[in-house]
Amino acid sequence: MSGDIQHDRREAEPGRGERLADWADGRLGIYSLAKTQMRKIFPDHWSFMFGEICLYSFLILILTGVYLTLFFEPSGAEVVYHGTYTPLKGLQVTRAFASTVDISMEVRGGLLIRQIHHWAALVFLAAMLVHMMRVFFTGAFRKPREVNWVFGWTLLMLGLLTGLTGYSLPDDMLSGTGVRFAQGAILSVPVIGTYLSFFLFGGEFPGDDIIPRLFSVHVLLLPGIMLGLVVAHLILVFYHKHTQFRGAGKTEKNVVGMPFMPVYMAKAGGFFFLVFGALTVLAAVATINPVWAIGPYRPDLVSTGAQPDWYLGFSEGLIRTMPSWEINAWGHTLQLGVFIPFALFPLILAFMLLHPFIEAWITGDKREHHTAERPRNNPSRTGIGVAWLSLYAILLIGGGNDLWATRFHLSINLITWCVRIGVFVVPFLAYVITKRFCQGLQRADWERTVHGRETGRIKLLPHGEYVEVHEPLSPAQLHTLTAHEQPRPFELGPKVDSNGVVRTFSRSDRLRARLARAMYGPGTYIPKPTAEEYRQLNGGDHH
Repeated sequence: MSGDIQHDRREAEPGRGERLADWADGRLGIYSLAKTQMRKIFPDHWSFMFGEICLYSFLILILTGVYLTLFFEPSGAEVVYHGTYTPLKGLQVTRAFASTVDISMEVRGGLLIRQIHHWAALVFLAAMLVHMMRVFFTGAFRKPREVNWVFGWTLLMLGLLTGLTGYSLPDDMLSGTGVRFAQGAILSVPVIGTYLSFFLFGGEFPGDDIIPRLFSVHVLLLPGIMLGLVVAHLILVFYHKHTQFRGAGKTEKNVVGMPFMPVYMAKAGGFFFLVFGALTVLAAVATINPVWAIGPYRPDLVSTGAQPDWYLGFSEGLIRTMPSWEINAWGHTLQLGVFIPFALFPLILAFMLLHPFIEAWITGDKREHHTAERPRNNPSRTGIGVAWLSLYAILLIGGGNDLWATRFHLSINLITWCVRIGVFVVPFLAYVITKRFCQGLQRADWERTVHGRETGRIKLLPHGEYVEVHEPLSPAQLHTLTAHEQPRPFELGPKVDSNGVVRTFSRSDRLRARLARAMYGPGTYIPKPTAEEYRQLNGGDHH
């Protein structure tokens, strides 16, 4: 009898893992937190993967960056190269350049890790831009997600700076030319430009201090801030959840999707390894930034075709396309041909930061929005986004005008003047064409809603007329095409009130009314069919 009791006690004793879980839950409350949060429902859509690519690329950057930090020597001190790469032997190089070549040639797996790091940086920034454009075009930045939009925009800006600082560390001819370009832009700042340059470089360019300073900023300051913003961004995404596209059963007050555990976690884990694998294959087959072939940086030399990575190409395009403009006054020279583009660089990006707040001010919409819009249903916003991207693209062409000229045997002056004109013309045309294109898609949706889907079957009517048979859409399809809102523009109202008193309007109110009329007034969109129109057009045998 006692043996049976001891056997039952052994079976009743919890295992080591269960005891550990109980110990942690008693001190951290993990079980209760997981019970309430891990089963949260999230909507699902293929476009959400761009945000996941951003996250996974960032994690890969941290992992590969830690490995590279173990071997990289951030020093501008000059040494004579005696490594294994024969063409460089006997050359005077900086320790930063020598250690970069050693990582590529002598460290086991160093070249692969270094190229994964570089490719991950490019993919990280590209995915961030596409992810932000997805949020922009679908209106997913509206209340209550404005703060998360600011976090995402800040991450993009910090990503640009992190890419610039990391791109400059190897001290090869390409990165050194980029640092020289940045120093020239800093010198163009009126009054304090020289002082800023001396402060950053520790004296005359290039100096010995810039590489250690860039290294500290690149591996400590900026990644630390970005990691904090990524955590805050994910917490807000988890709290607000993704916006869901309108459809059957999907409203502003519910969420239709899959639970976070185990569905989302399983998909996320698999997708992480897919991204890591794709970047590894890309790094293994496509060489990027071969510093041993480019050679060490020398301040007295510059190579043809020296281009920054794509995400900073538009900043160089601003300066290359700006006409030379100098003002000499009181013994000082103002390089406005450099300073104006240098100042426009953050302003172009800041426009996207402020757009959610500008749009909310114009519409006066203070409601919460948890459903995403189809881009065609807001032609003005979609046109603005495409115009911004077209400006970015035309400046990117300007930043590589020498490569376009040599590759396509064109005049570099012709390309420069085309870009100068295109900066003003192309965004305007892109806005107009995109807006008209969205209106055409809205009209096509109107036709599909009231007439149904074309079946390809031809029917002979009793009076001899041939018509194509249309099949009515399902209620779910009709809901998708007609559930969107079409906001009415803000109006000032009558100039004289009911008591005959002349009303006064502030400048901001008049500006708001003009912008609202331009974005949402008559002719800016195709009104969706009403229920009465649908009944009238489908009441008889019209098809």
